Amino acid sequence: MLIERTPNEVIIRLPASVDVTGLQRLVDYLTYTASASKATQEQVDELAIEVKKGWWEQKRKR
Repeated sequence: MLIERTPNEVIIRLPASVDVTGLQRLVDYLTYTASASKATQEQVDELAIEVKKGWWEQKRKR
């Protein structure tokens, strides 16, 4: 996977073997969620920190 930002768009390149139907459903869901969200950027940042912290704690136990 490769993510590239240009002045006008963000381009995500995936291998041709990716299931396009499932990918389209994921993109549709993310688009809907982002447009329906009333979360502030600060709330999103806090959630990201919590998720990363939880991930690290699980990995550290291993």
